[in-house]
Amino acid sequence: MTPFSLVTLELLAMAGPLAALAAFARVYPERRLVRAALAPAAASLGLLAAPGFLLPVILIDAVLAVLVLVDLASLPRRADFEITRQSGRVASLAKRYPIRLLLANRSRRSFSIDLRDGADPALKPEPAEFSGLAMPPRSRLELDYALRPARRGAFEIGEFHVRARGRLGLFQRFLTYRQPTRLNVYPDMQQLAQYALLARTNRLSQLGVRRARRIGQDHDFERLRDYTVDDNYRHIEWRATARRRRLTVKDFQATRSQRVIFLIDCGRMMTNLSSGLSLLDHAFNAALMLSWVALRQSDAVGLLCFSDEVHNYVPPRGGMGQMNRLLHACFNRFPGRVESRYDQAFRYLGAHARKRALVVLVTNVIDEVNANQVQRYLTSLVGRHLPIGVLLRDHRLFDAVEPEAPSGDALWRAAAAADQLAWRRQVLTDLAGQGALTLDVFPEELTAPLINRYLEVKARHLL
Repeated sequence: MTPFSLVTLELLAMAGPLAALAAFARVYPERRLVRAALAPAAASLGLLAAPGFLLPVILIDAVLAVLVLVDLASLPRRADFEITRQSGRVASLAKRYPIRLLLANRSRRSFSIDLRDGADPALKPEPAEFSGLAMPPRSRLELDYALRPARRGAFEIGEFHVRARGRLGLFQRFLTYRQPTRLNVYPDMQQLAQYALLARTNRLSQLGVRRARRIGQDHDFERLRDYTVDDNYRHIEWRATARRRRLTVKDFQATRSQRVIFLIDCGRMMTNLSSGLSLLDHAFNAALMLSWVALRQSDAVGLLCFSDEVHNYVPPRGGMGQMNRLLHACFNRFPGRVESRYDQAFRYLGAHARKRALVVLVTNVIDEVNANQVQRYLTSLVGRHLPIGVLLRDHRLFDAVEPEAPSGDALWRAAAAADQLAWRRQVLTDLAGQGALTLDVFPEELTAPLINRYLEVKARHLL
């Protein structure tokens, strides 16, 4: 047998078992095995110079085979590990969401493994993988990582992926453990807790929410209480004062049970990104925040999502249970690259919302066709409803006109952007001139101005 035939035979003898291990046991060779296999190959080529070197070659092959068998025997079985995941089912968009993994080694051997949870890349796990985990015999390990979802919607975290190495580092084995966990990523809900905390401590100004000065008086009776020096003497309840023998005044509350309905454009104009989120994400975040504030004011809130058709409609209702209905209506809704049908949306609204309401349209316009539709249908609500047109700004337009002395291509971009902004300003002026309220803000700054406008409407009794 020639040396080349011997090398070929050695390669074939290794290739067959390796292919079988990869196909049936998911066991793959490491680079160390490839380097170790170079020794018998080089020794076989040495037979060209010394034909009597056959016995050492066989011994080297036998040693390598023993090492391979020892390393294969040291690889873990699937039953050696137990992995569980501890997590909730609700996460907020772009907010940190913690997950804990419990890993147990049930065997009497120690292993070094790498672990990766099967989270969707859109969830942005941090870290994405745990490397070099030492698992002593009969041990347990707790691992914490976090998700920072970059997209709303329903996700399933399905499988754990484990990579274990043999004791000699010649082979690695991949193991899969399935534990499906459903995770719903909603628009930013953590801002609700932040708002509630600041509201209790009278620090809403930190969020940009200002207290609106009330014009006139509220007339809905709330309670009787003791008189203080700052109270209006005209609110003294004389009968209660005589009965209690203590000055007592009436407390009045803002008018309640009013309605707020959001019309959220889910068409192509809302696919642009701002601060890492789509315009639609910013619209939902602000709408849910205002919904929470309005529901706390005992108002009723509804939602209509539309693009080329009406996707969802949540009739206006009161009570904090309405928040769950609003969340489920919008968390899995994404902007589509279709033309929005304002006519269908407003026709549907007219058929299903007959009582007077504050109608908040959140959209984006960059051409006259959409601007004319927004102006036509939004102003048609004046009198029957109180409409607010929220037009989201584009940073690229405003950034283009920022330079004080542009030159070259920047000059042409600034001129084009200035023309577009002037047209946009005229659209807003026309809307205001026909009786509709307007709001012109950057998407990431929408929440506070929208709440301020709602509080202003309540304070001025416009609804």
